Amino acid sequence: MSSFHPHEIKVQEGSGSAEGLRIAIIVSRFNNLVTDRLLTGALEALGRAGAMRDQLEVFRVPGAWEMPVLAGALAGQKRFDAIVCLGCVVRGDTPHFDYVAGENAKGMAAAARESGIPVMNGVLTTNTMEQALDRAGGKMGNKGAEAALGAVEMANLLRSLRSPQG
Repeated sequence: MSSFHPHEIKVQEGSGSAEGLRIAIIVSRFNNLVTDRLLTGALEALGRAGAMRDQLEVFRVPGAWEMPVLAGALAGQKRFDAIVCLGCVVRGDTPHFDYVAGENAKGMAAAARESGIPVMNGVLTTNTMEQALDRAGGKMGNKGAEAALGAVEMANLLRSLRSPQG
């Protein structure tokens, strides 16, 4: 039995350059104290990665529940290389959190699977508003920026697999 080392195997990953990529960002208005910060983080990260203003489109929806239907519709149009979903669901005293967060994640995953377009989950699911703010530019970084950069990487990886040299 032989073992292999990572440097002996072909490894493929997408580049971090947003040049030439069209990216849709779906952002929830609910908990906009958090989601506006996630959006700012995503746009700043995409700008640093080389995205041009005319390559980006922002779509606002009421809340996390509504994101999957729009993500599916946009992915089905095939005019974007990636979709970034940004939102915030904070746990309350009822099971509502579980329904919204669960269906949101399932819907985004289905949109990605059915279309072959990366749909990045930048929807925070936290126990408290403080935790959400920590993840929206606070001490835990900005998950909006992370989701946007993940979208760039995945779009580039999928593009490389579709190209003849991939």
